[in-house]
Amino acid sequence: MHKFKIIFVLVLLSTFCFSQKKKEIKKAGIKSISITETHSNKTITDSKIFYDSNGNILEEINYDKEGALKSITKYKYNSSGDIIEETEHDDKNILKEKRLTKYNNLGEKVEELILDKENKQLKKNIITYDSKGFKTERKTYDANNVLVSTKKYSYSFK
Repeated sequence: MHKFKIIFVLVLLSTFCFSQKKKEIKKAGIKSISITETHSNKTITDSKIFYDSNGNILEEINYDKEGALKSITKYKYNSSGDIIEETEHDDKNILKEKRLTKYNNLGEKVEELILDKENKQLKKNIITYDSKGFKTERKTYDANNVLVSTKKYSYSFK
C-alpha cells in the first residue's frame, strides 16, 4: 500500500511538472529546444522539439546514436489545447502512422483511431465515462473494426 501511495504521488508530480513546463515554455517564448550529447569530443544532436505560441509541441525530431535522422512526430491541437492528430514519419519523412483523437463536450478523450500510411485503420479505441467523469470502459477494435478487447474500470471510494 505504501508503494502505491508513492507511485501515485510521483505520477501527480510528473503531471504537475509537465503542465508547468508548458506554461514556462509559453511564458519564456521558447520556439524550439535542441538536445545534443557529447562523447569523446564528438557532439551529436539527440533531438529537436518545436513549439507553438501556446507552448504546445508542434514537432519532435529524433536522431539515432550516430546523429542520423530517426523519426519525426508532428502534432495538431484543438482550440482547448488537446492533441487531435499525431503523425509519425520515418527518417525519409514518409508517414508511418497517424493517430486521430476525438473528445466529448467535457474534454474527455472518447476515441483514438490509429491509421497506417494509407489511412487504413490499424486499431481503434472507444472510451466511455460515467456521469461523474470517471472512465468506465475502453474497447479496442482491430483493423476490420472487430472488437478484440474490453477494459473495464471500477472504483472504490472512502
